[in-house]
Amino acid sequence: MREIDELVHVDDPAWPELEEALGASTVPVLALPADGEDGRRGLLQMQVTARSVLGALALHTGGVLLDDGWVRVCGGGSARDGGLPSLAQVNRFPAGFDPAWHPGSGLVVGHDAVGGVFALNGSDPAAAGRPGAPGQMTYFAPDTLTWEAMEMGHSSWFFWLLSGQLETFYDGLRWPGWREEAAALSLAEGISVYPFLWTEEAHADLTATSRRPVPMRQILGVAADFARSIGPADPGFLGDV
Repeated sequence: MREIDELVHVDDPAWPELEEALGASTVPVLALPADGEDGRRGLLQMQVTARSVLGALALHTGGVLLDDGWVRVCGGGSARDGGLPSLAQVNRFPAGFDPAWHPGSGLVVGHDAVGGVFALNGSDPAAAGRPGAPGQMTYFAPDTLTWEAMEMGHSSWFFWLLSGQLETFYDGLRWPGWREEAAALSLAEGISVYPFLWTEEAHADLTATSRRPVPMRQILGVAADFARSIGPADPGFLGDV
């Protein structure tokens, strides 16, 4: 086990480069103020250093919003101020450091406004019902209720988010006016789409669906329940994000 000071005080920390990339991104982006206590708790449990993007986000941000809140990346959390929950909260880290604990299905690191979930694979993705290699990113697609391999690690994924490729990634999941609807949400809300995104009706004409803001827990909970009943496997998350 490495103590928190070993994880925080490192040579070549990632934050300066990350802060510069956030400022230079062509994607609308907002880094939320950090909750230092919860960020340090997350860093200690994950045993990652501030040299990594994952560690820098946990230590220096309360999370990051992209595309006017359509994508929300977990950091150190600022939920007590009405912000995003932390990595520690989303993944149910133990209250104190536990060397025997690890997120069995993988580490949830973000989500989007319609219930998509981004997660980092653990040591045995196949056993958790997820594609891709250990340590690579996966995406739970709300229009198919399945996990998709992203074939990149967490750091590459985060810089990819800043690169302007979200428009292509979300082709078929966005409708005219999506940005305004996302921007109007609180950070505890997402967009409920009916008929559900995984139905034939929504696939045929997304613009004809009805949409309203509801608690994000509800959106994720409904998707997880349907994935368990009609999908290939338990998605491995609850409505915690």
